[in-house]
Amino acid sequence: MEPNPIRGEHALQIDGEMYLVCLTLGALAQIESSLGLDDLADLSARMAKLSANDVLHILAALLCGGGNAIPLEKLRTSKLDPAEVARVISNAFTLAGEA
Repeated sequence: MEPNPIRGEHALQIDGEMYLVCLTLGALAQIESSLGLDDLADLSARMAKLSANDVLHILAALLCGGGNAIPLEKLRTSKLDPAEVARVISNAFTLAGEA
């Protein structure tokens, strides 16, 4: 499974398996809802002070955007490289801003 950079996909290893993540409109809606935001304008401020729980919610939404519905409970117990997760989330939002 190769990520399609034109679509904004990235690969992330979770528990030794590769998954695609992608920031889609559906992923944005899921992030907005799961973080309890009123609108996307609040997202920028929230991104500046994320908790670990926020990161997992964002990752779950990006995984759904990449076609991988992994429950939040599974992500909480998965082997994840925090630096890699941060890089993937950052890259997903950076690429979306350039589109």
